Amino acid sequence: MIGVVRVGECRFSVPRKEWDLPFLAEAKELAGVRRVVRMHLNVWGLPELVDAAQLCVTELVTNVITHVGAGTPTTLAVSMNDTHLRLEVSDPDTRAVPTLLAATDEAEGGRGLSLVDATAVRWGVILRGDSKVTWCELATELTSHDGHTDRAEVLRSEALLTLYSRRGPLASYQHDRLSVEVAREAAIGVVVDLLHWLRAHGCDPDEALDRAQRCFEAELDAGNCVLSGQR
Repeated sequence: MIGVVRVGECRFSVPRKEWDLPFLAEAKELAGVRRVVRMHLNVWGLPELVDAAQLCVTELVTNVITHVGAGTPTTLAVSMNDTHLRLEVSDPDTRAVPTLLAATDEAEGGRGLSLVDATAVRWGVILRGDSKVTWCELATELTSHDGHTDRAEVLRSEALLTLYSRRGPLASYQHDRLSVEVAREAAIGVVVDLLHWLRAHGCDPDEALDRAQRCFEAELDAGNCVLSGQR
């Protein structure tokens, strides 16, 4: 066991175990399916893929409703294929094979698979003896199937957590990798200490928290935030 965590080693894996959801392909079920997708992707640390995944799942399920029939027993399976998120929608009809069509501006349908094709890096259909699977894969910023992104803000946080792992509440943990819970507590400790620093220097901690929250939400929405001055 390594007693001191060095910069670059403060990593922990994110378990992303394959899961599936059986349901009936009906329009009223789509909202619930989308909620489950959002919940799992947030747990997997992939919130940036929620919108794209929900769109693809909606279109694949809608394709079943339209071409196989409402009420068809359907299963959504979600897994990782290396660093790609894989979505699979299976149904028992092997005749109605999804086909990518060139939908015209006047056409009322036919755009579903076009949206999937434009959103996913690849998609396809697998025919089995008693069912078919329509699948697609979305690109991520992951470095491995159970890793996390190497965005600059994540790497900066890891370096800071590494410093905190050498003293204080993390000193008793002799692990070569920080667990998710330990890292979470360290992150909270960092925030608390920074608020003390701001107060000691005559700054308003509440105002700083508000700005940080606004910036965090802005980065989630647009990937950009100005930390200094007025926005």
